Amino acid sequence: MLPTPPPQPVAGSSQLTDANYDAHSVESDADLSDSQPDDLGEGMHLEGFAGPSEKIVKPLTPEALAAFKAAHDKAGIIYISRIPPGMRPAKVRHLMSGYGQVGRVYLQQEDAKRAYLRKKYTSTKKPHFTEGWVEFKDKKIARSVAEMLNAQPIGGKKGSRWRDDVWTMKYLPKFKWNMLTEQVAHEAQLHQAKLRVELSQSRAEQQEYLRNVELAKVLEKRAAKKRERGEEMQLQERAPKRPRDQLQRRTESSQLGDVLGSLF
Repeated sequence: MLPTPPPQPVAGSSQLTDANYDAHSVESDADLSDSQPDDLGEGMHLEGFAGPSEKIVKPLTPEALAAFKAAHDKAGIIYISRIPPGMRPAKVRHLMSGYGQVGRVYLQQEDAKRAYLRKKYTSTKKPHFTEGWVEFKDKKIARSVAEMLNAQPIGGKKGSRWRDDVWTMKYLPKFKWNMLTEQVAHEAQLHQAKLRVELSQSRAEQQEYLRNVELAKVLEKRAAKKRERGEEMQLQERAPKRPRDQLQRRTESSQLGDVLGSLF
């Protein structure tokens, strides 16, 4: 009996064979720097994301869709308002995995200006994160974890870097991962719009300043020409007045002498 050949993937289907999957994984590892997880939304940084370690590609069926919807409704998200300095998404995922099954983790990087100043004046070059979101597969576990760990020290072995840091977290009821991606994308769009407005204002101010400089130069030239013309006119007006003044003084002195002579 001849061995049956392995099933070939149908064109347009998302199902992969083992051999094709291995080849696909090798190519994905080679192009890892150019790829981006599907869970990341617009404005999300890849360095702040820590998704599940394995991703299985399966064809979408009604049963799979129902299971996905059930898992989506069952999942819960906690919000961490402060990430200890130097803690990365993989570490947060490792710590949270000790309390329940974790789905996706995303940490928001610090703003570009703060990162620039930190890299300029400190020796730490790795990105720092300011806040984060952790998705648990069960929202009941997420709620209990947030209530249990909030305002509590992180702990760990003696000498651990974050042993004395304190968790500040909160459970987000009725908050799902797609809402987070939309929120981050909206904030990124607002940031870009703000930058465009600031650039346009700066450009307008610069153009106005250049116009004022040119206008000041023109007015200064006009004033200089007027001063030159005024000095010339004053010189021309003063020059013929001097003989008249001397002649008038002479006539007045002669008249005064005649009067004095007639008296004495």
